[in-house]
Amino acid sequence: MSNITVMKPPEIKFSKKQVDSLNDSNAKINIWEGSVRSGKTYISLYRFIDEVLNSKAPGQFIMLAKTYDTFNRNICKVLEKIVGVHAKYLSGKRELTLFGRTINVIGCDDDSSERKIRGLTSCGAYVDEATIIPESVWKQLISRCAMGGARIFATTNPDSPYHWLKRDYLEGNADVKSFQFRLDDNPCLEEKDKEYLRRQYKGLWYQRFIEGLWVQAEGAIYDCFDKDIHVISHPPTHNADYYILGVDYGTSLACAFVLIGVNRNKYPNMWVESEYYWDSKVKQRQKTDSEYCDDLKAMIAYKPVKAIYVDPSAASFKVELQRHGVTNLYDAKNEVLDGIRMVHQYLDNGTLKICKDCKNLIDEIQGYVWDSKSQKIGKEKPLKQNDHAVDALRYGIFSHFFDKSLNTMSPEDLDRMFRDAMEGNDLPNVFQQPRY
Repeated sequence: MSNITVMKPPEIKFSKKQVDSLNDSNAKINIWEGSVRSGKTYISLYRFIDEVLNSKAPGQFIMLAKTYDTFNRNICKVLEKIVGVHAKYLSGKRELTLFGRTINVIGCDDDSSERKIRGLTSCGAYVDEATIIPESVWKQLISRCAMGGARIFATTNPDSPYHWLKRDYLEGNADVKSFQFRLDDNPCLEEKDKEYLRRQYKGLWYQRFIEGLWVQAEGAIYDCFDKDIHVISHPPTHNADYYILGVDYGTSLACAFVLIGVNRNKYPNMWVESEYYWDSKVKQRQKTDSEYCDDLKAMIAYKPVKAIYVDPSAASFKVELQRHGVTNLYDAKNEVLDGIRMVHQYLDNGTLKICKDCKNLIDEIQGYVWDSKSQKIGKEKPLKQNDHAVDALRYGIFSHFFDKSLNTMSPEDLDRMFRDAMEGNDLPNVFQQPRY
């Protein structure tokens, strides 16, 4: 491996774990795994840059991520920090130029993505968050990187111990080297940063994202939910700055809307003010899209609704809403596990409350459990039963607050917010939330 430390910005230092992984990642498949913000992405990209500069293998380099947005967010920003203007992402072409060399960028959000790399010869590849890449894509990638000394470099947070990556590649595979990272392996994190991160996760998510453990999800999904804490008798006395609406559309199945009030400068910051729930099996009558539109318009009448996040599979209903003059419509983000984690976090830290009249949502939250059969084959997903209101809640919260969450703020940002708030009458966001 060549010496590429000349590219390292002077303010960046490496830990011993990072240096060791940089020097030892010479297997056919090299995987950096462990907790969030542990330095694994930075050092793995540093190693990939070296491969791009020095590889003699034939073919083209490729980089894989769940979506093009996640590639831009997770990878490009780090590359720019390492090499500056020597990295340029051409989003229209799905190409990255790195020191003048063209690298194909591929989004892999489902099994059909395997066709995007079929037939090509690759001299090396980088994979962001390998556990959320479809197994079929990963297997096709291995065949594409089988010739001429091509190597694969990948990062991941832990997942289920039954996940195919853990089972087939991280345990007893002679062609794989893995490097386990924890928060203390990132020399750029101060202790206050680590403590902040530790406070953001509980239970399953803490074990995986902080302790770096491959543990199985068991039992209730929202295990932090407590009716005495999370259910309120009526909406807060302070007004909402605005509302968002989550929509889980159904015809033969139940159709659910949840109306969420938001005021980021008061406590609680968010509350589910009302719900709409129509179960055609119980009511013994299906409603038309037009009837659902009328019901939705009545629900949000005279309220400042900033956004309506509709089940992305409900194309016909969205068209009908537009025909009825309903505006601010958006396809909901349907990253299930990420959405569940965000709702769990808001429940756990006291940000989110639910009004007692939302009986279906309250019942569903308490009965929302992991699918044990899927876990046995390495896949984690909720059991598909009585989940319409909780899906609507997830659609609304994750779609609206993804990338706007406090998780994206640095400790310095949070400290500044706190100081600013102390000069006024109200504390923002988490600073005024009680801990239970």
